[in-house]
Amino acid sequence: MAEAEQIGFDEASREIRDVVSAVSKVYMGKLELVKLCIAALYSGGHVLIEGYPGTGKTLLAKTIAKVISGVYKRVQGHPDILPSDILGFHVYRVTGERVFVEGPVFTNILLFDELNRTSTRTQAALLEAMQEQQVTVDGVTYKLPRPFMVIATQVPYKYARGAYEIMETLADRFAISAPSYYNPPEEEVEVVQRSDYIITIPVEPVTTPKRVLAVSRRISDLIHVSDYVVDYMVRLVNYIRYHQAVAYGPSHRATVHLLGVSRVMALMDGRDYVIPDDVKNVFTPVVAHRFKLKEEFELEGVKPESIVEEALKSVPVPK
Repeated sequence: MAEAEQIGFDEASREIRDVVSAVSKVYMGKLELVKLCIAALYSGGHVLIEGYPGTGKTLLAKTIAKVISGVYKRVQGHPDILPSDILGFHVYRVTGERVFVEGPVFTNILLFDELNRTSTRTQAALLEAMQEQQVTVDGVTYKLPRPFMVIATQVPYKYARGAYEIMETLADRFAISAPSYYNPPEEEVEVVQRSDYIITIPVEPVTTPKRVLAVSRRISDLIHVSDYVVDYMVRLVNYIRYHQAVAYGPSHRATVHLLGVSRVMALMDGRDYVIPDDVKNVFTPVVAHRFKLKEEFELEGVKPESIVEEALKSVPVPK
């Protein structure tokens, strides 16, 4: 805690911008996705990315891990994967000694590829890890490394074969949900030109997991959020929560994540206070995956994003 208390605003802001810059040197384009991932990392959240295969999701997760000098592990989702394949398991020696074998969840950055190809039983294995930074196996609780961030991917349901829906309780634990589709042609040209050596591009570490944790702990003290802006966040979430087309709305966790992510975005922009534009810029990725529409509205083609846009247009912005 002593190190965290010594970190000032300029130092924290510079580090976060350096992390974004270092990741962007390797991960081509999609700067907004990079910023959202870093905002989730420093606010203690997790990221759910929807996109087609081959759009750089693995490269993004791996690059973030290298930039923060962290440990990176990967899980490939499929219907046969078990909770023990993620969390770990105990083995018993002939002496009767019990030894715990850590699963891939013991890491700083966990890429869970194609999460929606796993059963709900396996998805449930992530709940405690993502919320409490720990796992319980056979009644024994083990703390996870800090920071710990899950970057999960899902194939769009419309085109996925053998896919499950992600549980509501699990979706709610992702601070951010964002798309990662194809790069525009001008960026794809550079991707193709760099394809022969992109895996050998040196990634410059600019911080450490311990340092990320220290900066994260300082953000709430460094970034001021006025009562008017907090009230704006609550009114936006409640607009969706009680909309006639919504079967169930975003939880209180959505508002908490909205606050945390907005603070990091303000810090990223070099401000020590959150403005309504910070909230508006992250509102869709923070909230759109957290609520369910009524069936009759889904049949009419209404999308969660349209309700989010309606909220942003309808709720008065504080002056």
